[in-house]
Amino acid sequence: MNALGRQILAEIHGCDSNVLNDITSVEEIMVQAALKAGAEVREVAFHKFSPQGVSGVVVISESHLAVHTWPEHGYAAVDVFTCGDSVNPWDACNYIVEQFRAQNFTASETLRGVLVESNVSTQKAAI
Repeated sequence: MNALGRQILAEIHGCDSNVLNDITSVEEIMVQAALKAGAEVREVAFHKFSPQGVSGVVVISESHLAVHTWPEHGYAAVDVFTCGDSVNPWDACNYIVEQFRAQNFTASETLRGVLVESNVSTQKAAI
């Protein structure tokens, strides 16, 4: 890999609003998504909003998975960021889409920390 990490931002539409509004379900789905991608789960933090919606993060050794849900719109915003070569963020993303019972989604991948070889002695700081 020529980058330190891969980050997928997913726009997930037409989801089951009951799933998106259930903190237990959302947390379980996100943790299982991390495990299915081959990640090592470290910490989990989720919050249920009133009257609806769930936000949370699964911290993994390889970075994180985050979600924010809008059950009233059947919509979830998901961020899957992984580092290293042993974890596939697409496996996590696809699992989340399936478990949220989404009708459609779009996602984009960005390489993070792209490493560029440079001659340090010729680098000049911009002021």
